Amino acid sequence: MSRGNNDRRVQYIGRHIMVKGEYVEKLLSGAKRTTIRIGVVKPRYKEVIIHGGGRPVAKAAIEYTIVKRVEDLTDEDARRDGFKSRRELLKALERAYGRLDPGDLVTIIGLRIVKKFEDLDREDPYMGLDPGDIARIALRYLKDLGEDERRILRLLTQTGSIREATLILYKDLNQRWRVRKVLRRALRRLREQGIL
Repeated sequence: MSRGNNDRRVQYIGRHIMVKGEYVEKLLSGAKRTTIRIGVVKPRYKEVIIHGGGRPVAKAAIEYTIVKRVEDLTDEDARRDGFKSRRELLKALERAYGRLDPGDLVTIIGLRIVKKFEDLDREDPYMGLDPGDIARIALRYLKDLGEDERRILRLLTQTGSIREATLILYKDLNQRWRVRKVLRRALRRLREQGIL
């Protein structure tokens, strides 16, 4: 199923990038420094959470995006994506997306791992994670959150700050304990479920 070589509709990537579980180790080790997506893809944010194998695995900075045609992919593109050759890369792309035409557009997204979640500080109250990242992961993986918890976590994803979220919700910094309590409870549940 070809997408047609003139398809230039832009797709956007939000705060999360999914990769197949088989690529997680290569990504974390630095052997894979890009991900290639079909079509024209633009990131909305400079940092994203990478998910693979059913859980979040790292936080990464998006360093660049390059749009190419399939026919213009090189062995060097393949090596940056963790493959030995262009041919091996094309086989993997066709397994993921179906038949590709030489004129189909792909976007190469350059990634730099900022924080591996396997290396989180278990002694730190927030495991060394930003409040916004904990909230994003909790909203994605915890299915039984209450409406108040969801509201607080959504606000943390927008502000990234316990202080700002508290001021917006309660207009009183003495109420920070309420936001912290939700955040810590969410983090505890993520740990108990083996997500972090």
